[in-house]
Amino acid sequence: MLAHADPASRPVPAERRAVVAEILRRHGPAYLRDHDVTPAQAKALRAALACRTAALGGHLEVCQDCGGATPAYNSCRDRHCPTCQGSQATAWLAGRIERVLPTPYFHVVFTLPAPLRAIALANPRFVYDLLFEAASATLLELAATRLKARLGVTAVLHTWTRELGLHPHLHCVVTGGGLSLDDQTWVPCPDAFLFPVKVVGALFRGKFMAALVAAYKAGDLHFAGTSAALAHPTAFAATRAALYKADWVVFAKRPFGGPKQVLAYLSRYTHRVAISDARIRAADADRVVIKTRGDRSATMAPHEFIRRLLLHVLPRQFRKIRHYGLLAPANVNTRLVAARASLDALGASRRPESPIASDVPPDPVALPLPTPRCPLCGSERLCREPLPASARGPPRPSP
Repeated sequence: MLAHADPASRPVPAERRAVVAEILRRHGPAYLRDHDVTPAQAKALRAALACRTAALGGHLEVCQDCGGATPAYNSCRDRHCPTCQGSQATAWLAGRIERVLPTPYFHVVFTLPAPLRAIALANPRFVYDLLFEAASATLLELAATRLKARLGVTAVLHTWTRELGLHPHLHCVVTGGGLSLDDQTWVPCPDAFLFPVKVVGALFRGKFMAALVAAYKAGDLHFAGTSAALAHPTAFAATRAALYKADWVVFAKRPFGGPKQVLAYLSRYTHRVAISDARIRAADADRVVIKTRGDRSATMAPHEFIRRLLLHVLPRQFRKIRHYGLLAPANVNTRLVAARASLDALGASRRPESPIASDVPPDPVALPLPTPRCPLCGSERLCREPLPASARGPPRPSP
């Protein structure tokens, strides 16, 4: 609980957990009152405001040694909430262990050029779906033509910069090789090489732009705000020409090793949100300071901070993690099994794992969950009891 009558008047301690949630609780209600937001943005913000508060209910953790009772409130589990992603990431990864193949993997990043960001802001579902479709089709087509094989691809959408600006890009973890098109043998990639990035970028650009232009001609795109001028055919034609001439950036990292490294790498991307508590350097009634790169930081007003956060709320029921090729749901029980058998026959499972970059955390699935302790005496002897009526929040309004 906040000690001051005006919660915005007290600085947020930098070391405090759930700092982003605290900022949202202090300034979110006023932001909702003073600004127009989409239904998805309003839902995400209200979920963060209620997360781990009496509004969602919970229980008491009672220490059997000292008798201390601490309320433990329920989390909102919203995918945009910065305090709810750790457990979800661990659960998701636990269900993916058996789908990771014993082969090196590549990390490939597809980035949309800056002129497309305004269109993405007005048409998020269409643009983000198209980003997935164009990137996955590019990788699968190049694998089919150059390797005569079918890759496994896991793609994760991120939409932010370190300053919380809109920057749609797709992180793809790609098998270093694939199952032959006749489903009989494993076809490896050359060491430390997948495809030429210039070729990947050109094919990705062609696929994305063909679908975008077709949608424009069909009248399926919405233009508003910063993209309003593009509704005019002349302006759109100029932007289209510039996009066709530009080099579309595709970044590919060197291959890294086996299942543990792949899972550790995925844990950095699957359930990440635009900002974490660790990046908040300071916050008070007038400003929020966030860490960007190195020792640099960005300072903004609290409402500007919330506005930038809400840029990254995804459309309702949008799937931000998708699987293709060998990892597509239709292939998991067929071609993925055949790929594993082929790799085992080649002895790939006994191959030493490649080193992984030092900034990748250890495999979160292998880490034991922390044991709850009494905050008063440190005892692990805790039991759960219902919350007293005075500690329960009001009933949640119907959606």
